[in-house]
Amino acid sequence: MRDRPAVRTSSDAGQAPGPLPLLLVFPVSSNSTGKLFTVTTFGESHGPAIGCVIDGCPPGMSIDTEAFRNDLERRATGRSRHTSQRREADEVEILSGVYQGQTTGTPIALLIRNTDQRSKDYGDIADTFRPGHADYTYWQKYGIRDPRGGGRSSARETTMRVAAAVIAKKWLVERHGVQVRGYLAQLGEVAPQGFDWNAVEQNPFFWPCEAQVPELEKYVDALRKSGDSVGARVNVEAEGVPPGWGEPIYGKLDGDLAAALMSINAVKGVEIGDGFDAVAQRGSQHRDEMHMDGFTSNHAGGILGGISTGQAVRASIALKPTSSILIPGHSVNLAGEPVEVVTKGRHDPCVGIRATPIAEAMMALVLMDHALRHRAQCGDVGEMKPRIA
Repeated sequence: MRDRPAVRTSSDAGQAPGPLPLLLVFPVSSNSTGKLFTVTTFGESHGPAIGCVIDGCPPGMSIDTEAFRNDLERRATGRSRHTSQRREADEVEILSGVYQGQTTGTPIALLIRNTDQRSKDYGDIADTFRPGHADYTYWQKYGIRDPRGGGRSSARETTMRVAAAVIAKKWLVERHGVQVRGYLAQLGEVAPQGFDWNAVEQNPFFWPCEAQVPELEKYVDALRKSGDSVGARVNVEAEGVPPGWGEPIYGKLDGDLAAALMSINAVKGVEIGDGFDAVAQRGSQHRDEMHMDGFTSNHAGGILGGISTGQAVRASIALKPTSSILIPGHSVNLAGEPVEVVTKGRHDPCVGIRATPIAEAMMALVLMDHALRHRAQCGDVGEMKPRIA
């Protein structure tokens, strides 16, 4: 372990203490998201359980354990042969914050016990840094790491984000009519040849073109057989977001949304609206012109100046190829010796296949937090005219 710098006290050399180190002023552990609707997750991939604490949920909202089932099943591994075959029960236990089926306004604690760990799969790499994983960076930061399934860096942690967002999604729909939904927009080099929201929930890929599903199945089967993996793109949007949510400088709606989406495992890029396509656009094309009956386009993704416009809020994420593959790769071990790594175990040939519910979850959490923040500061602000659709 590295030596820690000593903290000066008032007794040092009889001098008054200087400014406190930043470590003592600001918390450095970042396991929470949100200001008024705050979610803190805990647990590791192969630990006894994972969980979260949700603080700031308004009281009087109906919720029970059954409400979590659908979205947790959508995110779960083992849903098809195209994802990791780890099969967790994902049964939610509500430990606090709910009484007789109603939220009480106090912290809601949720727990899911891990039931299908296979830690022995990671015995051969306990002293080895897997290329493309957080093994090396966790070890550099903490001086210790949990090698079982990646520990805290595992996508298993996102289960609790999805669980917390069940509450956020429900509140957004009931209070504001906001619907958050997403889909797989690209799998490797394959892009949708058509679009139908009804098709998205009818296949294990969350793919919007039903006719291409057999093609995707053959593609992923061949990928798994080769021992390799591929990246993906997921689009997520929220319909019904009213204008006015978000902050003008720090705490911009798109800034918080980008940070939340980037916090998802394997995400290497985030776009709001047209994103990087705006590079090649002209101002006359990109600007979303306004008329009294609405906007003529939505290149901005429903956010201007960090504040929602009333249009659909749209974002995209790019997910890297899974680094846990059967193809040997070069790395080093704890002793600094060169080694060859082959990652065994149950892994996804493409993590993007089940990332749609996670992207939805992060958007819902950000939107609910900003809705509460807007209500707290600007709840008395009346509607201003003109307002466009």
